[in-house]
Amino acid sequence: MRESDKPETGVPGTKPGGGVLAGVLTAIRTHPKTWMAAGAAVVFVLLASGSVALGATVGSPAEAAGRPTPSASATRSSTPTPTPIPTADPARPVPANQPAATRIRTCSVGGLATDGRLGTLEAQVVNAKTGQTLFDRNGVKPGPTASVLKTLTSAAALSTLGPDYRVSTTVVAGSTPGQVVIVGGGDVTLSRLPDGQASFYTGAPTMQDLANQVKQAMGGQQITSIVVDASLFGAPFWQPSWDEHEERVVEGSTPYMTALMVDGDRDDPTAVESPRSTDPVARAVQYFQQYLGTNVGVSQGVAPAGARQLGVVQSQPVTTLIDQAMRVSDNTIMEELARLVAIKNGAGNTFDALNAGVLAGLKGYGIDTAGIHIADGSGLSGDNAVPPSYLTQLFIKVLNRQNGLGVVYDGLPVAGKSGTLGPGYNRFTGSSAVARGSVFAKTGWIDHGYTLSGIVNAADGTPLTFAVFALGDVSDNAKQAIDSLVAGFYNCGDNLSNG
Repeated sequence: MRESDKPETGVPGTKPGGGVLAGVLTAIRTHPKTWMAAGAAVVFVLLASGSVALGATVGSPAEAAGRPTPSASATRSSTPTPTPIPTADPARPVPANQPAATRIRTCSVGGLATDGRLGTLEAQVVNAKTGQTLFDRNGVKPGPTASVLKTLTSAAALSTLGPDYRVSTTVVAGSTPGQVVIVGGGDVTLSRLPDGQASFYTGAPTMQDLANQVKQAMGGQQITSIVVDASLFGAPFWQPSWDEHEERVVEGSTPYMTALMVDGDRDDPTAVESPRSTDPVARAVQYFQQYLGTNVGVSQGVAPAGARQLGVVQSQPVTTLIDQAMRVSDNTIMEELARLVAIKNGAGNTFDALNAGVLAGLKGYGIDTAGIHIADGSGLSGDNAVPPSYLTQLFIKVLNRQNGLGVVYDGLPVAGKSGTLGPGYNRFTGSSAVARGSVFAKTGWIDHGYTLSGIVNAADGTPLTFAVFALGDVSDNAKQAIDSLVAGFYNCGDNLSNG
């Protein structure tokens, strides 16, 4: 039964079941005087108890009753006693925020990292979403990058020259009647092949087109002499630390870096690698004369200031040049871009100017360049030095396509699919094949180092940026050891431990 449903028992005899209360009332009727005395005593005790309780609540019995007490006059003549103001309980102590528990990662590539084929290992792996370093072996130590340096050259060219910049080769009128001056602007892709015939460099301008423009601008006037202005690039034209016989003759990867040449100065204008000549300028002028239909005398000189333009051809934009150079690791385009960056940044026009020029081009990316040294634009020199930690940070920006760097991402070789990681290069084979299609990276090789740096889309979906340098007494099989280590990064993903 609910409390509200209980019967009332205030009047005796009105309802049955009075119980104890009925007995008390009978006793009062039988001995009225005794019960009156007892009742008075109870009332007195109750009143006294109520006064104490009330006083404890509001201060004093007199104040509670609202009537003056014998000392009330003294109280009224002095400052009234203020009602106490309740004070808040002091705040309970709150425990300080505890640091978040550090995740324990359990996927180790420690065994792969100690593979003797890697020589002296410098490597770093970063979670590209969180920026957290997952794996590090000498990751902040600058080391030679080989062709991985092309990533830095590309970034500097995008920020300094701009993605749409095109390199011009021009012809202007000379200082005497009938004289023409061909001015090299540094375009290594200018082709000697006839219009409509594809050279190694996609969409390259042609010397035939340039010569035809000159003949039309001359309006039938006879050409009396040719002056060659290749002064944009300063000597020496070969980087002293490069192995000339190996690179220019045997490998055929790199020419003398002059401001005027055709087809990267290749003997075979359609080949990736082909021996280069001892005089790129002379080879270019030979084809210029051929298309002009003249064998007049040629001299070195400088174009007159403000001279009338007779013809101009332009390279593909910087984005296209970067894309092609990254895919096939073309040294020649990268040396061209590095030199143009140095010139644009006011550092100079020689190899010695490249360090200041390229570093100035990288400044806008906001990554600390401490420890970096740039000896060339291609990475061919062993004097280049870049810490793996710089590359892992730069590749986060490449992955996110910041500052136009998406073109670098698009040009990266893909494991087992394209470029220098594609079929025919013996990369990511055997157990490492698990990472095929998921590694986007720039390859590199010099006499004392093999390198790979880029992006891994790991098996667990985590994007990783990485750089691996195998340095010192290493041989060609270092490439397979690097692939195995990077496949380990792929398998571990964000669970990659540093152990």
